[in-house]
Amino acid sequence: MGTYIPHTDDEVENMLAFLGLGSVDELFDVVPEALRLQRGLELADGVGEPDVLAHMETLGDLNVARTDRLVCFAGGGAYDHEIPSVTRALAGRSEFVTSYTPYQPEVAQGVLQAIFEYQTMVARLAGLPIANASLYDGGSAAVEAVNLGVAASRRQTVWVSAGIHPHWRQMLATCAVGTGHRIVTVPLSNGVTAWPEDDGPEPPGVLLVGYPNYLGCIEDLAEARRICDRTGALLVVGADPVASGLLKSAGSWGADVVVGEGQCFGTTLGFGGPYLGLFACAAAHVRRLPGRLVGETVDVEGQTAYVTTLRAREQDIRREKATSNVCTNQTLMAVTAAIQLGWLGTSGLVELAHRCAQATRYTRDALLRLDRVDAYADSPVVREFAVKLPVPAATLVDRMAEAGFLAGIPLGNDYDDGEHSLLVSVTERRTRAEVDAYVTAFEKAVA
Repeated sequence: MGTYIPHTDDEVENMLAFLGLGSVDELFDVVPEALRLQRGLELADGVGEPDVLAHMETLGDLNVARTDRLVCFAGGGAYDHEIPSVTRALAGRSEFVTSYTPYQPEVAQGVLQAIFEYQTMVARLAGLPIANASLYDGGSAAVEAVNLGVAASRRQTVWVSAGIHPHWRQMLATCAVGTGHRIVTVPLSNGVTAWPEDDGPEPPGVLLVGYPNYLGCIEDLAEARRICDRTGALLVVGADPVASGLLKSAGSWGADVVVGEGQCFGTTLGFGGPYLGLFACAAAHVRRLPGRLVGETVDVEGQTAYVTTLRAREQDIRREKATSNVCTNQTLMAVTAAIQLGWLGTSGLVELAHRCAQATRYTRDALLRLDRVDAYADSPVVREFAVKLPVPAATLVDRMAEAGFLAGIPLGNDYDDGEHSLLVSVTERRTRAEVDAYVTAFEKAVA
């Protein structure tokens, strides 16, 4: 698939007319003036494509630090995990490189089988019997789960833990404008959700909580389940699929719906996407399941066959009558995740989670030994954690980039004292030498 598609002059004019713009320059008015190149590229006439690419690479090297060359300690939903060659090779086959769920089972048995295997794996990770054929990303999966929960409980109030990813919460707030859901953000205490003891004037129809949450802290799902039993709400859990290698599944704690971000299984850090939304639910909610569902059956000759099942193609595109905002999914990412999970197997996933947890513990302990660096919360963590800093987190990130590290994610305005707090993630890719060098640079950066 080509990465450069030229446009004719007529196509450009048609685009500008449709957008109501007078020139291509107006298209880029949103880019701050300071970031625009105020001159030409100064390329000689007749230079070949390889030479142009080499020249641009040279210009890129002039940057203070290229992010693709920084040792990554950032996470927050997008992680620098190992992607074995077998995953790249198989997922890149032409049979799989398609954006949509195949609708014609008679010509797409292989892809449908791969999706069926993916669904089986996601269901096992979640501890629930039903999983769909994937959604766009973790945030859209959370929105769909809330929609399902509100429809099932017939209540518009949704309690959302402040430990849910800030981007997910923004997406929920945006979609709630149209659906009429009443989003109530429940604050954290020592890194975990402080659920209210009083149900208020309107009991919740849905509880949404992370496991672990955005700060890496492990939430008490038993408490969340007790609140749901008391109020009649559905429990929706945003679970980290890598942590499932160590933690009891969210489904076994009584979750009605489990969602998550599947980027960690074979999808590269591609500037925010395309990623993979995981979605699993209890059998009682299968008719409200968003997106596609692939089922196993037999054909007229008694041979195993795979079909999209339990829902019409048009079920999710009926405007105000729709039960979902989704009319397709991220099939290629789902197949990639199935390949990665199949390659890891159960023991491999457990080992992956152990390596992340051990590296995280080692890094966290080393940082907390530094002067004026404190823990943001004392709760147990698996793959990431937050620390409080004596300098602004954004300043530390800039200093660490000069030292060759992508230090983490500033918590910013989303959390108390977030301006001076940093979210750090440590995956199995980080070696002890990299961690030690990171801590040494960190000590200098906070001085």
